[in-house]
Amino acid sequence: MDISHILNHLGEDREQYFNAVAPPVVQSSNFALPSIAAFREAFSDELHHHVYTRGNNPTVEILRAKVAALEGCEDALVFSSGSAAVAAAVLSQVAAGDHIVCVRSPYSWTHILMTRFLPRFGVSHTFVDGTDMAEIEAAIQTNTRLLYLESPNSLTYELQDLEACARLARAHGIVTCIDNSHASPIFQNPAAMDIDMVVHSGTKYLNGHSDVVCGVVCSTKERIRKIFEAELMTLGAIPSPHDAALIIRGLRTLELRMQRSHDSALRIAEWLEQHPKVERVLHPWLPSFPQHELAKKQMRGAGGLFSIYLKAERIEEVEVFCNRLNRFLMAVSWGGYESLMLPMAGFYKIPGKGTPSRPWNLIRFYIGLEDPDWLIEDLRQALAG
Repeated sequence: MDISHILNHLGEDREQYFNAVAPPVVQSSNFALPSIAAFREAFSDELHHHVYTRGNNPTVEILRAKVAALEGCEDALVFSSGSAAVAAAVLSQVAAGDHIVCVRSPYSWTHILMTRFLPRFGVSHTFVDGTDMAEIEAAIQTNTRLLYLESPNSLTYELQDLEACARLARAHGIVTCIDNSHASPIFQNPAAMDIDMVVHSGTKYLNGHSDVVCGVVCSTKERIRKIFEAELMTLGAIPSPHDAALIIRGLRTLELRMQRSHDSALRIAEWLEQHPKVERVLHPWLPSFPQHELAKKQMRGAGGLFSIYLKAERIEEVEVFCNRLNRFLMAVSWGGYESLMLPMAGFYKIPGKGTPSRPWNLIRFYIGLEDPDWLIEDLRQALAG
């Protein structure tokens, strides 16, 4: 299906709402039913009827249809955060006594889910080097139910061979799930490579305006119904209709924003790779990236993220560099119109916190929609300092 059709028209039945170009925000918690027969029909299938906004809401339903189509999946559910979507997807596949194989160094709250939350309920895990298929296979146990992937991850961009992972998992009767937030549906479609569940932090590229927190799970109709009836309806981590409308607005420009961020980030990464004060640049589209060929095989672009190792002998040098930058906001997350930096040095020397696993000279950049030459000027003067 044409991407522009999905972003701008799919799921929008304008005749149902006065031919308004923008879908309405159906800001209602409750929906009336005209008869006992209609009441019974609605409660027999709340996923496809409007009963209560904790379940199915008309504005959220439009967003579900669009993201599912973008990922080439049968259906999708939207959650109030990316971590809620990840938790729902994982919880839907495991029970006490089960085991998960998960890539090493996933998103921090996914790590906490695996290491602190799930063990309380008898679910164990093994972290593996996702770049090594032999290590993934060796970690599989008789009680393994889920292979959790994150390709690329959001700091150092390790990839997994998705087709190989899918084949391995299916041979062992294991469900696969991937966090596809980094590439977005524009640049990578894991379901087309036989991955079973695709999750997103919709806070990032899908929304694109840094004003909504949300998450998405995409999969088959059967899996989505299961998650809807259990994890979503029970735990209630739902977005508001207004948030859904803002993300629908953001999707209108998703394809354009992704390409702009990709082009600008690659140009800036190439410039930094040549700078004498930069030790190394990590970007999947650079030929120097260890998995460059795999990235080109299963992705169509790399978005706006890259990281650098600053050539520095003391953490104070990193602090000076970051503090001299004027055109990058120091902040977490990514995917909006604004360019960001996330210095690992900031996680050091925090009272009561241990030593981070990432080195202090690692800095992640996200390139938004600004002029790349304007951003390079800022990097040049900061590096000169």
